[in-house]
Amino acid sequence: MKDALTIDASVFVNAFSPTEAGSEKSWRFLTAIFKAGSPIYIPTLMLVEVVASLARKQNNTEMALNWMREIQQTSHLVFINLDAPLAQTAAEIAAHHRLRGSDAVYVAVARRFGATLVTLDAEQRERAAAVVPVRWPEEV
Repeated sequence: MKDALTIDASVFVNAFSPTEAGSEKSWRFLTAIFKAGSPIYIPTLMLVEVVASLARKQNNTEMALNWMREIQQTSHLVFINLDAPLAQTAAEIAAHHRLRGSDAVYVAVARRFGATLVTLDAEQRERAAAVVPVRWPEEV
């Protein structure tokens, strides 16, 4: 697959949390996407969300920070800063579609780059579908 994607933090956290249901599916999805070289547009917010979750869930600060350093080296990941125009768009999306703030940021990034949003968050998937194409990892 070479279509542009925006991958929600839920997919990364699940892939790197082997005791969670569906972890293996998320891991296979990320592995396949990274090998395919698909362009992936992700808000820098993802780093904070994933590192915080991994450090808390696995009680392992160094592992979480190592993960961050490694993921930052992935050549076809494009990290998008939350600048004023993107924040405005995300706020409007959040208000119109009743999304949580961080979820709206991912939707705004996907919209800006014409990407499909990949998430494990059922509420985000349902509400974001009015704005961008949304898929579960196994549907991509």
